[in-house]
Amino acid sequence: FKSSNQQELDKVKNLILAINDKENEFKTISESDFKEKTEKFKKSVQNGSQKLDDLIPDSFALVREAAKRTLGERHYDVQLVGGLMLHKGKIAEMKTGEGKTLVSTLPAYLNSLSGEGVHIVTVNDYLAKRDCEEMSKIYNFLGLSSGFINNGQDDFTRKKNYSCDVTYATNSELGFDYLRDNMSIRSDQIVQREHYFSIVDEIDSCL
Repeated sequence: FKSSNQQELDKVKNLILAINDKENEFKTISESDFKEKTEKFKKSVQNGSQKLDDLIPDSFALVREAAKRTLGERHYDVQLVGGLMLHKGKIAEMKTGEGKTLVSTLPAYLNSLSGEGVHIVTVNDYLAKRDCEEMSKIYNFLGLSSGFINNGQDDFTRKKNYSCDVTYATNSELGFDYLRDNMSIRSDQIVQREHYFSIVDEIDSCL
C-alpha cells in the first residue's frame, strides 16, 4: 500500500504535467500580457464562468514565468507540488532553503483572483516586511497589489495594506487587529477586510 503522502502526490501528478506543458507558451508572451491575463482570470472567476481549480495550470505557469523574469528564479516541480498542497488547505513540509517563500506565491496568486484577498502569516515583523518586498516584484509584474502589516503602523496604513490583493502579517498583528475591529464603534475604524484565504508560514512556530 502507498503511504498517504504518496497518494497525495499521485493525485497532483497530472496537474504538474499540465503546468509544465504551459511553460513554453508563456515564455513568449510580452510583459503587458501578464497583467491582461490576470484581469481575464479575475473576471472569469468573479463572474462564475470558471472555478479557481480550472485555472491552476495557467495561473501556476504564469507565476513561474513572472518569477523567472523578475527574480531570476524558476519554480521547480517540488515547489509546484508544495503550492498545490497549500491551495488545497494541506500542510507542505519543506526544509530551510527549499524556497518556501517562493512557493507561497503560487496559491497566493491563484486565490487572489477571487478578489477577496489573501493573507500570508509569518512569524515576525522582519519576515513580513522582507517577504512582501521581495515577492512584490512578482505580484506587481502580474498586476496584483501587496502590502505588509508591522507593529507601529497607523490605522490608515494598516487599512491600505489589508486591502491589497496579498497581505503579509504576523499572527499576533492579525489577531490584535481582529479584536480591535470587533470592538470598533464605527465602520470607518475597521482596518481588516473579510477573511477568505490564508497561508501560514512555519505553522509549527505559529501555533
